[in-house]
Amino acid sequence: MYLVGAEIAGAVVANPAPGSIQPAGVDLTVEIVEELAEPGYLGVSGRRIPAGRPVEGEGDTYNLPPGAYRVGFSEEVRVPPWGVGFCYPRSSLLRMGAALACAVWDPGYRGRGYALLVVHNPHGIRVERGARIAQLVVARLDTIPDSTYEGVYQGERLPKQ
Repeated sequence: MYLVGAEIAGAVVANPAPGSIQPAGVDLTVEIVEELAEPGYLGVSGRRIPAGRPVEGEGDTYNLPPGAYRVGFSEEVRVPPWGVGFCYPRSSLLRMGAALACAVWDPGYRGRGYALLVVHNPHGIRVERGARIAQLVVARLDTIPDSTYEGVYQGERLPKQ
């Protein structure tokens, strides 16, 4: 069973942006855009996430030529132990010639996550800081798992407690 947007706003997304509560989810907004500054590595027993280089904007607007970018969301997400989060691009983004890829957000995840923005439009796109770029959809699990997420991305981009 999937939650409606108002349920997600109450239980999963802290302080959703005005106008971001949708019938079937909550929109997530752009806080930062980074270029990938070096190669990444994914091995059997390890990984190396490439450093990011902040994209300089014109005021609050990023002019993005074709390429891959790491986008950090503004909103804090707290997936309950009974839920799993799926993040999808807003249709306007697709219609502009860009795609957004997100990973599954496991039960227990807390943080201000990232997505991969790929600009396919040969003319590029312009994205404003605070723009609604993705929609978070949350499903309720039939059974609560024995454990919740405690991986390396737990608490990402949250103030240290």
